[in-house]
Amino acid sequence: MSASPIVTEAQAHKCDVVAVDIGGTHARFAIATVEDGRVKSLGTPTTLKTAEYASFQTAWQAFAALNTTPLPRAVAIAFAGPVSGEVLQLTNSHWVVRRALIPERLNVDNYIVVNDFGAVGHAVAQAEPGDFIHLCGPEQAIPDDGVISIIGPGTGLGVAQLLRDGAAYRVVETEGGHGDFAPLDGFEDGLLSAMRQHTRRVSVERIVSGPGIRALYEALARLESHVIEAPDDKALWTAALDGSDPLAVAALDRFCMTLGSVAGDIALIQGASAVVIAGGLGARLASHLPHSGFAERFAAKGRFETMLRDMPVKLITLSEPGLFGAAAAFARKHTQ
Repeated sequence: MSASPIVTEAQAHKCDVVAVDIGGTHARFAIATVEDGRVKSLGTPTTLKTAEYASFQTAWQAFAALNTTPLPRAVAIAFAGPVSGEVLQLTNSHWVVRRALIPERLNVDNYIVVNDFGAVGHAVAQAEPGDFIHLCGPEQAIPDDGVISIIGPGTGLGVAQLLRDGAAYRVVETEGGHGDFAPLDGFEDGLLSAMRQHTRRVSVERIVSGPGIRALYEALARLESHVIEAPDDKALWTAALDGSDPLAVAALDRFCMTLGSVAGDIALIQGASAVVIAGGLGARLASHLPHSGFAERFAAKGRFETMLRDMPVKLITLSEPGLFGAAAAFARKHTQ
């Protein structure tokens, strides 16, 4: 994550920064104030559709036009795609960002680019205790030391690792969402068998993500010998969450169970002392997860069941974790 030249002495401990969360469908912008390595405030976000703009630069200019004062000369970008190269290609969009041209094209002096789920890791690291709700395990705060596993179902399944040592921390982005799906009962055996007809390898992301509810819905329909053409994913999620379709509700229950299984696996693999659920779907499931089969499946790890039951599991409730996390990453690099 390369950045532009070192900040000035006046900027060393406090500054304003434009936080940007760029996804395949939307780009969100907000002005943040950062100080002494932390986010002090985050302004009201502006959301633009990526499909309506030729490039990130033209979207940036549109956001600038909405502001009555010049934008800060610093930007923190959470980017939905690989961020290791010089040329960044946005997943599911035509936007391309060239690192070397960011200062010139955006008229900024300092910048940082982080992966979108890496930004969520920074958000978890700097969020306040009141920004989390309790899901299961002991009702205690996330520890200041150790490993925090972060799992975020959304369009895909994000997985990150937060390493904490008091006030110091490090975020490690992973591809844990692409681990193999492991069935735990007869229904999931059938689900796996059906999905293998379309793809040789079934990853957990194919089930524990927004599109995954369709596979669950169709598998449940087959149990009752129903021939049902599932509605689109958005309609399925709406029906599941408002309870208007019993089959969609059953699919949601199964989704929560599988999310619990995956979260428990990730916690074991990463040596976690706590787990945080994030992601766009995580927020939508805030009222459902505590009363679902999530907790039972999370702890169902044989000889390690006691350890998992003694592990706090939280859900982050920040409304814009991507924006907050991008600003947090900038603050940590430039103002401490």
